[in-house]
Amino acid sequence: MALIIAGERSGVGKTTTTLTLLAALKARQASVQSFKVGPDYIDPMFHRFVTGRDCRNLDPILTDEDYVQHCFQQHSQTADYTLVEGVMGLFDGLTGKTDTASTAHIARILNLPILLVLNCSSTARSIAAIAYGYQNFDPRLKIAGLILNRVGSDRHLELLKDALEPLAIPILGVLRRQDEIQIPDRHLGLIPTSELPHLQSVIDRLAVLGQQCFDWNRLEPLLSNSDLNCTTFKSETPSTSLKPSVPIAIARDRAFNFYYADNFDLLRAAGAELIEWSPLQDRQLPAGVQGLYLGGGFPEVFAAELSDNLLARQAVQTAIAQGIPCYAECGGLMYLCQHIIDFEQTQYPMVGAIAATAQMGSRLTLGYREATAQQASPLLQKGQVVWGHEFHRSSLREPITQPLFQLQNFDGSLHYGEGYSQLNLHASYLHLHFGGKPWLIQNFLQACQQATALSR
Repeated sequence: MALIIAGERSGVGKTTTTLTLLAALKARQASVQSFKVGPDYIDPMFHRFVTGRDCRNLDPILTDEDYVQHCFQQHSQTADYTLVEGVMGLFDGLTGKTDTASTAHIARILNLPILLVLNCSSTARSIAAIAYGYQNFDPRLKIAGLILNRVGSDRHLELLKDALEPLAIPILGVLRRQDEIQIPDRHLGLIPTSELPHLQSVIDRLAVLGQQCFDWNRLEPLLSNSDLNCTTFKSETPSTSLKPSVPIAIARDRAFNFYYADNFDLLRAAGAELIEWSPLQDRQLPAGVQGLYLGGGFPEVFAAELSDNLLARQAVQTAIAQGIPCYAECGGLMYLCQHIIDFEQTQYPMVGAIAATAQMGSRLTLGYREATAQQASPLLQKGQVVWGHEFHRSSLREPITQPLFQLQNFDGSLHYGEGYSQLNLHASYLHLHFGGKPWLIQNFLQACQQATALSR
């Protein structure tokens, strides 16, 4: 079996509970496969730091329900325990009318029980009304147990247990207030693991806490894969590998680390050879690469270092000018601009492949987008449609006269042009998951091969 860790709302402690469970299981020398509901990049970094295994995103909008099922089955069966961290509140999805793309939606797709995290701060008997509502709101779901978080004292815990007793929902864990255990955050969420030199000591403390605060006699069987309670799902048709393989340079360091593990797996399965390099430290691109993949991250935080590495900026600009296909999303798009202006309004020169300046601001652009290609790019033909996700606090100061995409949100109420394209450049704020869309990868790798053939 496996469990989905859900919250009554955002900020109740889902990630803390998840990391505490993962750390405690890992301390037992167990192999643990974790998943994250939704498009988030940063929480999966913490999962991987603890488990040593790539966390997989389960997102039926960026992919589809079949891919969610296939991904879950494929990776769960190779571990001793499986745990899924939810997103926002249990029923919070794309709209107020349905729970599409919510934790509840994933629980139904995978037929998995739910471990519900309740924020017990500043409440006592009222916690029973909250738990009752979640227990009965959707009878198709099974609440396997509760985690009582932010419990203030023994007396507080006694009041909570008395209130919850008539509901007969097992209490599988109690987390007291842990103000001394903190993971710092900034403008897009938690600070990534690569920037936290003392993270291991925090995880070690969570592992000790986890051994003490959970009812392992009842919890462990729910997490164990010995009797995984899910349907046999349809597998994806494997991609045909290209011969010879196509070397792709992946920008990966502290500035660029927003990548879906599945995207890398799917690229490799299709015939790509992924070669990591650092725009912060490396002076040149890896030799012989036929394509560039610049993912998201925090280039604005490291803008001074990126700007100082003139040789790397020139190498990227030259490669694009020579026709090497480049896929850049969000932070990668910013790096390709002429300048980045950070939160302190300091301007830093960047690659200059795009005639625009990316400027940080207070406004958060967030949400799923249906994207229709207005121009051809290395990944898309004109008119093709994909779903992606935006999550950024920067914007481009110059208007886009011929945008790559026409974007609209889920209910169709928001329309605007976005992104840059050339025959060998696809640059957009839109994050894409390649799962269920093998044609994106095939287009990109074919463009890389064709560009190399033409340059000979």
